[in-house]
Amino acid sequence: MRILIASDHAGFELKNVLFQFLKEKKFEVVDCGPDKLEPDDDYPDFVAPVAKEISTDGSGKTFGIIIGGSGQGEAMVANRFSSVRAAVFYGDKSLNLESEKRFRLLSLSRQHNNANILAIGARFVSEEEAKKAVLLWLETPFSGEARHIRRIEKIDKLAPCHLGLENGQ
Repeated sequence: MRILIASDHAGFELKNVLFQFLKEKKFEVVDCGPDKLEPDDDYPDFVAPVAKEISTDGSGKTFGIIIGGSGQGEAMVANRFSSVRAAVFYGDKSLNLESEKRFRLLSLSRQHNNANILAIGARFVSEEEAKKAVLLWLETPFSGEARHIRRIEKIDKLAPCHLGLENGQ
């Protein structure tokens, strides 16, 4: 399993923590940036290359973790790419749900939707919760049930990405 990880300035510290954590867990992890904290950077600059790589990979063995302030904008960018299914995870302070229910929702993104990118809202999650979420997400397999495959195929038939990145730009 290969994991591409990227963030913007708001997710920079958490990205570095998760990168090291995943390396220690013996995952193949690629840091897609940024390399240094730039308070005025723009998340599409780091998220789009991750999504593009996953969109064109085709192996089903490459996953992305993208981290920003809320994770929402990052997921929006990623989901512009064909065959990308990005899910957003929030921590304790974001939803009025018990921790168990939030983690159940996260695992369903893999089981039912075969999500291949996890977007994390760094402003809404602790480091420990993010580590737990990432491991759960990576270790949860897609169910492969016919109804879920049918639905994913319908998603994949929707309009492809038109961000001007298709020709290596």
